[in-house]
Amino acid sequence: MPLNALTPFFTFWRTSRSGDREITDAVVRPEHRGPSESLHRVLADWPGVHYWAGERLSLIRALRPAPRERWVLHTALFFLTFLTVWVAGTFLTDPGARFPLAWSADPSEQWLRLQGWWAVAHGGLGFATALVGILLVHEMGHYVAARRYHINASPPYFIPAPHNIAFVGTFGAFIRLRSPVVDRRQLFDVGAAGPWAGLVVSIVVLAVGFARSDPVLASGPAPQMIHLPGLDFYIGDSLLMASMRHLFAPAGTIELHPLALAGWFGLFVTMLNLLPLGQLDGGHVLYALVGRHQAKVATLMWYALIPLGFGFRGWWLWAVVILLLGRGRIAHPPVLDNAWPVPRSRYVIGIATAVIFLLTFTPDPFPNLL
Repeated sequence: MPLNALTPFFTFWRTSRSGDREITDAVVRPEHRGPSESLHRVLADWPGVHYWAGERLSLIRALRPAPRERWVLHTALFFLTFLTVWVAGTFLTDPGARFPLAWSADPSEQWLRLQGWWAVAHGGLGFATALVGILLVHEMGHYVAARRYHINASPPYFIPAPHNIAFVGTFGAFIRLRSPVVDRRQLFDVGAAGPWAGLVVSIVVLAVGFARSDPVLASGPAPQMIHLPGLDFYIGDSLLMASMRHLFAPAGTIELHPLALAGWFGLFVTMLNLLPLGQLDGGHVLYALVGRHQAKVATLMWYALIPLGFGFRGWWLWAVVILLLGRGRIAHPPVLDNAWPVPRSRYVIGIATAVIFLLTFTPDPFPNLL
């Protein structure tokens, strides 16, 4: 449908192009706001997305089909990450695990070896399913929100890692936004969708895992721990973690069930992404709500990582990573239309998102480590 089918409903409109999209910002005639029945019928045939902000209407449509995705690459990374997380979960379940990998020409002997492999590995399957599921839901929250606004977004890239480098078997996942974000409303929705989606799944997984965790006769720098080869590894606390432990877990120090560890890691990923820095999810959300004032909060937050690093040096590493990702900047880059108003409902969700950040914030995630 051509745009000129809609222009009779407007008193003013402005059309621009950004990459592969056409963006129209229009002021609707008073008699057609709401919208009127006639405008509603025409909008139903609009081959794109539209949304309102009072008297203003934004219309976005793609100018050409989205590029073909490299699904083979995305699928391979997903399954490789699932495998490395599965192996990590196996060692978390049984720190002394040994995989019988030798091959036998005798079918009956090989069947016995496969049974032995499964006896070792099946304990890590639940951990891999839960953790990779949390990461997938988080990234798909971003992806679905981006595609809703016709933003050219990639499917998730998963990052596998050997368990002796990253004890959970992955460095996480991410998506790429390959076209600019038009306005702050879009930025907010895309930035907030991932943490909220992942948080819901993390809470469910954590509750189930806590119910399966066991009390231990040990005391250390945190009230929960896991066994690693030759080491009782303690896991740090957040307000949300502590609250759920009191609701669902046995009293005293507990050894976390692998599902509880997956849930904890989901909360940890949520917290890291909600830091109001650069182009992290928290940076997206804060910039969407306060615009260029995000830079002031980001500066304070980045400097706060320095004293936190004296308790856990990983904060210093994260501060460097933020600078590398932002090419030396911790302020969020502007969107195409900073003037487009952000709905009041987004401010309510923004406050709730800030509360989630505070509830999941873990000052010392790994008390065993310096």
